Amino acid sequence: MTEKKFTDLREYLENLSEVKKRPAILAIDGRCGSGKTTLGGMLASEWGAELFHMDDFYLQPHQRTPERLAEPGGNVDRERFLEEVLLKLCEGKPVEYRRFNCSDLSFDPVRTVVPKGIAIVEGSYACHPALRAYYDHRIFVDIDPETQMERILRRNGAEAAERFRTVWIPLEETYFRECRVKDCCDLVTTFP
Repeated sequence: MTEKKFTDLREYLENLSEVKKRPAILAIDGRCGSGKTTLGGMLASEWGAELFHMDDFYLQPHQRTPERLAEPGGNVDRERFLEEVLLKLCEGKPVEYRRFNCSDLSFDPVRTVVPKGIAIVEGSYACHPALRAYYDHRIFVDIDPETQMERILRRNGAEAAERFRTVWIPLEETYFRECRVKDCCDLVTTFP
């Protein structure tokens, strides 16, 4: 994406926020290792926007039923994200949510966010069909498989990279295909 596209998108979202009297909401979905978190952080910092991570809404162990995990995009707690974050943003109300830590299976204390002009939601499964209508703009960040695995290996190490290759990437690919995620996005891009 070029600097011009960022500027145009920011102006569009700021104007939309003024018209709707609530934060404009940007979703960034895409393949793991593609740079979604980096892009979301960069835009949030540059724009003074709030940033929400779908990684904070993975399923708790008791929710990980075979039926739920068989759903395309079923391994994220989209219901909790919708209730605690997305609906509040759409109403222009303060957001109170708890980050779920997959590493120790606990919740952080409640975080309160007062909405600003733009809110950014980044992460795989952000554009799930149950969520996508609430966004004002959607971006899909793509990456080729070789670069993806190089980044995951560098970021997570060999053992975790193998789990990504055999578990997480296939789940994501099913979600992208079955939910037609690229087709619902306003922009498909790559990010360095």
